[in-house]
Amino acid sequence: MYAIIETGGKQVKVEEGQAIYIEKLNAEAGETVTFDKVLFVGGDSVKVGNPVVAGATVTAKVEKQGRQKKIIVFKYKAKKNYHKKQGHRQPYTKVVIEKINA
Repeated sequence: MYAIIETGGKQVKVEEGQAIYIEKLNAEAGETVTFDKVLFVGGDSVKVGNPVVAGATVTAKVEKQGRQKKIIVFKYKAKKNYHKKQGHRQPYTKVVIEKINA
């Protein structure tokens, strides 16, 4: 059984036991979070939401909080003596999907 959930403005396909990296959530490591924006539930019986599946939830356990590798943002305009170097590290939350309640 799998589900498609919406979190952090993105849609993610999840299965039980799967570890996923999502946008940062306000939860400590070890806490349980519930996603109630379930758009689709697949498997033996398919449930499609309009826009969400009524009564369906996905529970997950927060494994860790972290930040991704640094990316370099370099802005440059030719012949204008303009350049700007900036770094960015996106925060994330790693969660392990425990149960899909459909």
